[in-house]
Amino acid sequence: MSGLTIRNVIKRYGDVQVMHGVDLDIADGEFCVFVGPSGCGKSTLLRMIAGLEEITEGSVAIGERDVTRMDPALRGVAMVFQTYALYPHMTVKENMGFGLRMNGHPKDEIETKVGEASRILKLDEYLQRKPAALSGGQRQRVSIGRAIVRGPEVFLFDEPLSNLDAELRVEMRVEIARLHKEIGATMIYVTHDQVEAMTLADKIVVLRLGRIEQVGAPLELYRNPDNKFVAGFIGSPAMNFLDGVVQGGAISVPALQTTVKPSVAMPADGTKVSVGMRPEHIEIDTAGDTHMVDLSEALGGVSYAYLLSETGEKIIVEERGDERSDEGAKVGIKIDPNRIMVFDGETEARIR
Repeated sequence: MSGLTIRNVIKRYGDVQVMHGVDLDIADGEFCVFVGPSGCGKSTLLRMIAGLEEITEGSVAIGERDVTRMDPALRGVAMVFQTYALYPHMTVKENMGFGLRMNGHPKDEIETKVGEASRILKLDEYLQRKPAALSGGQRQRVSIGRAIVRGPEVFLFDEPLSNLDAELRVEMRVEIARLHKEIGATMIYVTHDQVEAMTLADKIVVLRLGRIEQVGAPLELYRNPDNKFVAGFIGSPAMNFLDGVVQGGAISVPALQTTVKPSVAMPADGTKVSVGMRPEHIEIDTAGDTHMVDLSEALGGVSYAYLLSETGEKIIVEERGDERSDEGAKVGIKIDPNRIMVFDGETEARIR
């Protein structure tokens, strides 16, 4: 297995530049997730690593080998796509071993590698079935098995769970996490689902408009985002953002009908800022009447109250326990100033 090094990678389609000087190091055996909204460049970057997209400028190295201009088949990578791309007339066993057979590997070697991949993915009882007789999750496991038998240095996953229903997505997330733990391979995984990113990754790379916004461990990005975009993208429901203005060493927040004084280096008076608060860091105060409960979303052990301020700004509050806010009720909120994050109103950079 090998790590991966990306240096100043740029991608242009004619006069349109879509990737802007990406630099990234992925350690040997690391599970790295590229995440971001549609059009951010995550799949393009993955395809450039695979060799399916040409790199305009910059370099990609796998281990000690520069693979920037190398043929995809020689890079030592295996890719699992969103669509399973299985041969319908072949059995599971034949699908998994097809690539090795086409490359002239001995029959005994193919049997051994397919058997090992089947054991890892718990596919032994399905080896003689054809894809039509498998569920969506089983088909995706077969496509992953086809990648495993190649023995690649790096595994690439391009939104592999997006075609599955909610229950199967959770099941396959667990399967992929277990697979990484068992084989210890370097894996790069693309998704738009930040829940998948948080649960699977050793390292998350947050992309926006062809640039890396921040790189870090899941909880590091959650607890310590560098800017408003990362703070809003990582976490579900998203962080609340309210407009504020610095006044007298504190921040006046019209939506809260009060001032707050978080533990940050306060900018000059008059500076416009955005105050960020996660739903779980806000409490409902039933004795107050500053906000109206517009909607209450009950999810079982947890509920989310969607509050409407007099300024028209919305605030999401997490509620646990048996008490739930009633829609249409007037409530107040309690906020711990130490949990508040502050972002510059113009640059959106975090003020610390």
